[in-house]
Amino acid sequence: MLRRDVLLGGFTLTLPTTAAWAQAAVPPSDLLLATLWNQRSVEYKGNALTAYTLARLRLDQALADQKWTGAPAEQKGDFAKLPPAIVVDIDETALDNSLYQVWMMKNDQTFSTKTWNQFCAAQVSAAIPGAVELTNYADSKGVKVFYISNRGGETKADTKKNMEKLGFAMGGNVDTLMLQNEKPDWGSLKGTRRAVVAKDYRITLNIGDQFGDFDDRYRTSEADRLKAFEESKERWGREWIVLGNPSYGSFETAPFGHDFKKPREEQRKAKWDVLQSWSGP
Repeated sequence: MLRRDVLLGGFTLTLPTTAAWAQAAVPPSDLLLATLWNQRSVEYKGNALTAYTLARLRLDQALADQKWTGAPAEQKGDFAKLPPAIVVDIDETALDNSLYQVWMMKNDQTFSTKTWNQFCAAQVSAAIPGAVELTNYADSKGVKVFYISNRGGETKADTKKNMEKLGFAMGGNVDTLMLQNEKPDWGSLKGTRRAVVAKDYRITLNIGDQFGDFDDRYRTSEADRLKAFEESKERWGREWIVLGNPSYGSFETAPFGHDFKKPREEQRKAKWDVLQSWSGP
């Protein structure tokens, strides 16, 4: 018979329980609090709206300053004369994919390209608060909005339809959706795609939720990531606008060397081991 502990009058009693109660117990998951925050909290909505409100203010500043660029590594030559553009990441920056995160959590699954592409095909991602409005504001100012995402090129049609339904500015007769592996040199590093945009446009802002949306040195050690961050410290909140995303990213894979072949238990221990703790009373 299954049993459970109950605190009663200062004493712990061990009582029998039912199989149904045991089945209802929620298994532990690294995704629980992060996904709850992303999907349900007003604080997350406020965080996103704050980022996009700042982006609008910064865009106005950038349009008034032709020396301003959000792509310092890729913007070359006399870019001041180029028409303006912004670069926006898609997942957890423009689109909310928390439905997929919850599916993984409730089914004890990890990310796979197969299930992810099936999720993209369902076209059920919602818009991040403030994202649609920012892209349309940019479009109204004559600023082209490019979406540089590491969704696979095979998801392009579904991604575009999902975003069109939500009202994102999609570039008119210009293909502004630039996905991973659409071209041979369009790998997971986004610098090559920013460089393509920078040939014809002045990139005023870069908006994302991952370090890799801004800097190709994201998949390095924690120490090297911090060094790269410090080197570009003055850009955050100015040309680079970042949204909070505690659900996934290179921040959580850095402790185990971005080695996805390691067992989940080993990955979790590596994350646990790098945390600094108060020594206690």
